[in-house]
Amino acid sequence: MEATRRVGTVSRGIRCPIIRQGDNLPEIVVESVLAAAKSDGFALRDRDVIAVTESVVARAQGNYATVDDIAADVRKKLGGGTVGVIFPILSRNRFAICLRGIAKGAKKIVLMLSYPSDEVGNELVSLDKLDEAGVNPYSDVLTLEQYRQYFGVNRHPFTNVDYVEYYGNLIRESGAEAEIIFANNPRAILSYTDAVLTCDIHTRARTKRILKAAGARLVFGLDDILSAPVHGSGYNETSGLLGSNKSTEDTVKLFPRNPMPVVSEIQRRIKEETGKNVEVMIYGDGAFKDPQGKIWELADPVVSPAYTSGLIGTPNELKLKYLADNDYKELSGDALKEAISESIRKKDHDLFGKMASEGTTPRQLTDLIGSLCDLTSGSGDKGTPVVLVQGYFDNYTN
Repeated sequence: MEATRRVGTVSRGIRCPIIRQGDNLPEIVVESVLAAAKSDGFALRDRDVIAVTESVVARAQGNYATVDDIAADVRKKLGGGTVGVIFPILSRNRFAICLRGIAKGAKKIVLMLSYPSDEVGNELVSLDKLDEAGVNPYSDVLTLEQYRQYFGVNRHPFTNVDYVEYYGNLIRESGAEAEIIFANNPRAILSYTDAVLTCDIHTRARTKRILKAAGARLVFGLDDILSAPVHGSGYNETSGLLGSNKSTEDTVKLFPRNPMPVVSEIQRRIKEETGKNVEVMIYGDGAFKDPQGKIWELADPVVSPAYTSGLIGTPNELKLKYLADNDYKELSGDALKEAISESIRKKDHDLFGKMASEGTTPRQLTDLIGSLCDLTSGSGDKGTPVVLVQGYFDNYTN
């Protein structure tokens, strides 16, 4: 009789060498996974998931650009005069260096910040302070002077940075005049300039549509800046500057460019080495929210820019506690286990809308697994840019 497997999903961070530009990343990933399996005494199985962080993919590609490259593209596309820069996130890592390049490509920046927080939850002012001041963020446009008068200085709880002051200083240090306003209606920027660079991530298509309909002369998003190489720089055809990170004080690392060949090659090499059919994905930020800081993690345009075909779709799962509490509430022990197992074996191919699946997570597999991998690898010094997930597609019957 086959022994019952006692362990479900396992997520392992895989230590790898430091990846450099030009490295053969698929070879390094496969060698690292196989070495970890040997050292820790586990075996690969069909439908295991090997996930590689986007950072090392872009690094191996050499997908970098300088602030001067950004400035040249902004100047070319937005004219080099007064540029409205709207809805950026508040981040030294994600946006500050981009802002330096944008400011170098313009004479004046009118920076329009959303409030009370940016798109991913970094607060400029608390809701309580808004209530006390009687300010309506949906309709009121505030100048910098009004913002200071109402709310004073508000420092980020994690970084202790006053982003209003920080971004203003960055613009001026880069050679442009700075004016800062606060609004949530994209049309508000058109009272200042008709050349607009919208910097929101997940709402950018709507923002561009609204601006164009309102008569803006030039409308671009961060995804349009460095969508092609400038002076031989790195670039990303679909994401542009979205998903970029600070590399040095003058350089950004862009989101990986065309990463599908990387996942396909890793999948092929694992099959060749082990005979196992694994799934492979590239992952960046996870899609989850910090309840303490109120920050939504996803500052990348997507969780996963590339993945093999077995990761397409959403989970198709039954809720075990629903079955136990409803359909089989009179059963217990082995009889309950067998009844639930039989339900799983006979479940519909698509459980969408069925009561027995209520409460399961109807999110994309890549968003769920990518979030797991982001939490596993962390963002610091763990040294595990590859994550091996085993048993994710198991269920109670396996």
